[in-house]
Amino acid sequence: MSLQTTHAPRTGPLSPANLARTVVTGWLPLLLAIVVVAAPLAWMVLSSLKEPGEIVSTELSVLPANPTFQNYVQAATTVPFARFFANSVIVTLIGSTVKCLLAILTAYALVFVQFPFKRAIFLAILVALMVPPQVAVLPNYIFVAGLGGLNTYWGIILPGLGTAFGTFLLRQHFLTLPASILEAAEIDGAGHLRRLWQVVVPISGPSIATVALVTIVGEWNDYIWPLIITDKPEMMTLPVGLTLLANSDSSAQAWGILMAGAVIVIVPILIIFAALQRFIVAGLTQGSVTG
Repeated sequence: MSLQTTHAPRTGPLSPANLARTVVTGWLPLLLAIVVVAAPLAWMVLSSLKEPGEIVSTELSVLPANPTFQNYVQAATTVPFARFFANSVIVTLIGSTVKCLLAILTAYALVFVQFPFKRAIFLAILVALMVPPQVAVLPNYIFVAGLGGLNTYWGIILPGLGTAFGTFLLRQHFLTLPASILEAAEIDGAGHLRRLWQVVVPISGPSIATVALVTIVGEWNDYIWPLIITDKPEMMTLPVGLTLLANSDSSAQAWGILMAGAVIVIVPILIIFAALQRFIVAGLTQGSVTG
């Protein structure tokens, strides 16, 4: 009588089936997403270093034959890009700071402060999340223009100070905080402001950083409202100034200059994202580990 031994298929983490499944369902979609996102950015940066003849050509060339920064020099001299950059920095710093503060204060009040119509106010915030911001462009313009806010910093900043997304996100996070911590602070005699800044804010850093990043990106890239409320170059922000740059020269020779201007607009946001990404990752994984 002979014994036949059968070997079970390998089912460990390094088995061929598991590796194939990981590649097909994980690495390939991730690689495709990276290509879709990074390819246009890489093409823009490379085109900004090319001469006009290399961009408008029937022969495809990925890398510039003779890299040059002349497009950046022409972009800076054709329109006042330094002024556009300063305007964007001012509007983004003031607008995002005020919006984050308002979101923190409003979310804290909705969770830890008892007052009438709290649920109705939260429902109004949810409704605001569903309404496109373009709906309020005309009423905001009439209101701000009537107050003399054309071509002013406060006219650009004021209509966007409310952030329904930031308030909603922080409220949902504040609801997960252990009540015992705040009760201990209240027993020690801490008021609402002290509880907020010394207890709630320090343990909510990742969520606040996420709101800050979304707010900064929105303020920096905002185009429609600054375009409507400003008509003087000295008050335009970078996205609007990029349109002014495009209108200054519509020939095929200007593509490299436009690419250089777009790089100037995008690079600061990429730097900010790189600086805040660890906080965002911490915010996404917060609460996933217990014990």
